[in-house]
Amino acid sequence: MKNPNDQNLIGHLEEMRTRLIRTLISFLVAMAAAFLYVEEIYAWLVRDMEQKLVLLGPSDVIWVYMMIAGVVAIAISLPVAAYQIWKFVTPALPIATKRATLLFIPGISVLFAAGICFGYFILFPMVLHFMNQMASGSFETMYTAQKYFTFMIHMTVPFGLLFEMPAIVMFLTKLGVLNPNRLAKARKLAYFLLVIIAVTITPPDILSDIIVIVPLFLLYEISITISKFVYRHQLREKQELYSSTT
Repeated sequence: MKNPNDQNLIGHLEEMRTRLIRTLISFLVAMAAAFLYVEEIYAWLVRDMEQKLVLLGPSDVIWVYMMIAGVVAIAISLPVAAYQIWKFVTPALPIATKRATLLFIPGISVLFAAGICFGYFILFPMVLHFMNQMASGSFETMYTAQKYFTFMIHMTVPFGLLFEMPAIVMFLTKLGVLNPNRLAKARKLAYFLLVIIAVTITPPDILSDIIVIVPLFLLYEISITISKFVYRHQLREKQELYSSTT
């Protein structure tokens, strides 16, 4: 006789595989669509360059275009991935929680775009200007396309992910994994880790560090505030439910 728990586990694994496949398909479709317009995207990204970027091999242009299309595809398919995660975990959630956690899907897309914009419009030009100043007078700068866009992606995509913090905290608080008390107790450790991240990816000057550290600290505090709001709302619902049953 088969164990019902084993059957249940197999069902969950099959569902997870299905949702991963759907997410992967959405990413590949988005990447193919982005690749159709990748030359226009490339032209916009290098619009302020005073010189053309250099290719060191015939395959470099494909690699650069794939990187650009890949980042665009991540941004486009992120809501699909969030929805698939939501659909996977919601069967175990109450109806009210299902509706509330559904709101995190558009929020995660907006926050990712905000993080990318922060990295591209603020951090990336600041760091690039600092690097150019260090090289001026001693070196003749000549950027390869692959190195340039790899550097750009390292300055933008991580911030797109870091800016997801409030949405992820809201979702995990709804699930009962996190609460504001835990986040408040972990504040010192979180600040320490955020400072390390900021110092690692910025030029070695205090102004650049502050420009990055302050938004990251604000994101963490916003996450705690959101967690408090969600947690208090959950406590009120439980209290009202208890009062109605007694």
